[in-house]
Amino acid sequence: MTTDFSSVLREASLRVTRPRLAVLAAVHQHPHVDTESVIDRVRADLGAVSHQAVYDVLRALTAAGLLRRIQPAGGPALYEARVDDNHHHVVCRSCGAVADVDCATGHAPCLTAPDGHGFSIDEAEVTYWGTCPACSTDHQ
Repeated sequence: MTTDFSSVLREASLRVTRPRLAVLAAVHQHPHVDTESVIDRVRADLGAVSHQAVYDVLRALTAAGLLRRIQPAGGPALYEARVDDNHHHVVCRSCGAVADVDCATGHAPCLTAPDGHGFSIDEAEVTYWGTCPACSTDHQ
């Protein structure tokens, strides 16, 4: 499936620029990618692009709801393009691999907190921690 990133940007009321197209492509091709890897992929695609330009694009795309930023404890910020559902993540304690985990019991059950302390809750983050299959095999 090919995504028309130009249309995606226009629908989000964002100007279509080469850095924005390159960042969207990088994150779509590599889910849970860190900023440095995005910079490397964008530079491989476009040539010279500043760190600040990529940071600005990531910020704009996240604010527009086109990307999601997650930051597992103790690790760098990661970006993903899966933004249209309530899902969580599993992180390997050994190698840091990250994978998506669908919501365990249906549509956004974790958004109904027993005591919301008056907050209007619009998102919940659940992170499962463990050891990925590759690391489990390596340690046996």
